[in-house]
Amino acid sequence: MKIWEADVNARGGLLGRPVKLVYYDDQSNPANVPGIYTKLLDVDRVDLVVGPYATNMVAPAMPVIIQRNKVFTGLYGFDVNSEFHYGRYFSFMPTGADSRKALSQGFFEVAKSINPKPETVAIVAADAEFSRNAADGARANAQAAGLKIVYDKTYPPSTLDFTTILRAIQATHADIVYVASYPIDTVGMVRAAKEISLKARQFGGSMVGLQTTSIKTQLGPLLNGVVGFDFWLPSPSMQFPGVLELLKKYQEKVTSEGVDPLGYLMAPTTYAQMQVMAEAVEGTKSLDDAKLADYIHHHEFSTVAGTIGFTEFGEWLQPRILTVQFQHVQGNGLEQFKDTSAEVIVWPDSYRSGSAVLPWGDTP
Repeated sequence: MKIWEADVNARGGLLGRPVKLVYYDDQSNPANVPGIYTKLLDVDRVDLVVGPYATNMVAPAMPVIIQRNKVFTGLYGFDVNSEFHYGRYFSFMPTGADSRKALSQGFFEVAKSINPKPETVAIVAADAEFSRNAADGARANAQAAGLKIVYDKTYPPSTLDFTTILRAIQATHADIVYVASYPIDTVGMVRAAKEISLKARQFGGSMVGLQTTSIKTQLGPLLNGVVGFDFWLPSPSMQFPGVLELLKKYQEKVTSEGVDPLGYLMAPTTYAQMQVMAEAVEGTKSLDDAKLADYIHHHEFSTVAGTIGFTEFGEWLQPRILTVQFQHVQGNGLEQFKDTSAEVIVWPDSYRSGSAVLPWGDTP
């Protein structure tokens, strides 16, 4: 965001005024979110407001925003507006109009390449909003693929022992194991799957955390064969105008900051969020929320995350979820994750950088 602020002000700000970024740390605690947005709007009296990161933070902000009729964006808020149907909300998560199915669609498309074709699937999810929504989509995709669901359970977010869960799944002899998890759980699931030598022919799913560099390097070769999702990777097919320049600036700025050194997960989408807001302000010559919302609904935006247009309730018109498989991961070094040699885009075809290798235990 600071990069965006500097870039906008270098061009003369917005509407001839400099841009000031006002922000507070929600400490990843949903209970802090309503108070923060109340303060931003009622005390700081900000002109524009953008959402926090992740479903569990975006959702509790929505009632505050709706009460004040503000334009609002959600960074990786998964299907948040399905509960509110708020016409001034815009999602910055490329799942498209059918968010729940889109997140796992590629996972089940990849399963079709397994020979002989799989027949059964196990679905396991953290008992939290994001993962429950993701599991809903996985069920729909599994049924559409003609797969029999032989295990379908949630686990408490406080769970520490994932071997017990995976042993129970192993006992069902499921061909495919789909997991919807948060970062700490994801690490535990991957380690447990290797520990018990899970016999599934495909393993992975909507596992949050595998998109961050620190977890990739932490797990290293344990990732080989896992099929997951991502939002942006440096494949030639995803080098949208300006994105490489943005990442160069980002990586130079964060060398000593202790944050993600590559920035592939956050930087393109976050910057695109600000590009849309800036273009709407300049396009309407206004900070009026009704005018801004109408402009965003009726325009497509060329951003560092690609071309973006929005549905009636703020999802992307065109989904852009990448299905990936980790292959040839060696050691825990960072360099191997700078391109798509260790994290291969296997679906959709328009962004593919390689082919899936399954069953997952055979993956190099």
